Amino acid sequence: MHLPPVRDLLVVAPNFKRRLSGVTSTIVQLVPEQAKRLPIAALGPGLPSHLPKLRWRDLLYFWRRPAAKPFRIWHARRNVEMLPGILLRDVLRMPLRLVFTSASQRRHTGYTSWLIGRMDAVIATSARSGAYLTVPHMVIHHGIDLDRFRPHPKGAEAARSELRLDPTKRTVGCFGRVRHQKGTDLFVEAMITLLPHHPGWQAIVAGRATAEHQGFETELKAKVASAGLQDRILFVGEHRDIEYWYRALDLFIAPQRWEGFGLTPLEAMSCGVPVVAANVGVFSDVVTHGCGAIVPPDDLPALTAAIEPFLADEPRRAAAAEAALVKARAEFPLAREADEIIAVYERLWAEAQPKSSSTIGVRA
Repeated sequence: MHLPPVRDLLVVAPNFKRRLSGVTSTIVQLVPEQAKRLPIAALGPGLPSHLPKLRWRDLLYFWRRPAAKPFRIWHARRNVEMLPGILLRDVLRMPLRLVFTSASQRRHTGYTSWLIGRMDAVIATSARSGAYLTVPHMVIHHGIDLDRFRPHPKGAEAARSELRLDPTKRTVGCFGRVRHQKGTDLFVEAMITLLPHHPGWQAIVAGRATAEHQGFETELKAKVASAGLQDRILFVGEHRDIEYWYRALDLFIAPQRWEGFGLTPLEAMSCGVPVVAANVGVFSDVVTHGCGAIVPPDDLPALTAAIEPFLADEPRRAAAAEAALVKARAEFPLAREADEIIAVYERLWAEAQPKSSSTIGVRA
């Protein structure tokens, strides 16, 4: 995807975190979809080559207004991206307006609250996230790229063969960073309990353990080895082409102890995979009756009990898989999210007035 001429660029999506994260995944999916409707580019390290991307020196053009609108929009999703936007707008006096998307479900620090208060518009990814905001805001749920996240045309067994997994074993997965907050240990403990009773199943953990969590991952692998399950509970590392791994699954587990929004259940459901998830983020809104099961967070017995019926009852699992795919396609297309975000931009452009002391938005 080509970068539009900088003079015509209307929106910048900064991404200042090099490691793969949920926010990065959101940007990678949204920018190409938004680019179908307006000139937009990402800015920052660690982004795939197919995205339209600004160079740092291109920011020098931002002192000039774009021809089509009264100002450009800087759409931040982290503190580290809000602050540069404030500097560009308020110190360097560039014609910019600032939009922030908040996924956090905890009380904001004083510093974060100050940053959010300087935004021109604020978006929350869920009503739960919005409940922690003290400024007007609009709730816009994430969507999923349904062209990227879709079932394998020949089924999960074919997907497993392509990944050199045992194609004959049904597969349950847990994807995301390997750490305590993500509940990776809960998934591993549940698998150690369940897999000996279900020889037709295997489990995979996909995700990276950063340096501070290497010991956590090492302990989990040791537990798996001690249980004699190292050939059936596989740690496959981090993958940017994660959609191929979702297609190899028959069941997905999201055992997070807390989460801002959480894309993984949506990604799994879009690939026709039912989900057992903890009641964090928006999981209870996404995994509704028929698509899987919701359990209390940090409750290993409840998680284990909720998983087992899907391992033991294939008709139940298949029905949940079909329901998950139908719901994902009906309610969570990426185009819907892109349209709702662009409507926020259009409102700012339509108002075209200097920033006042109040923040633009619609209270959830």
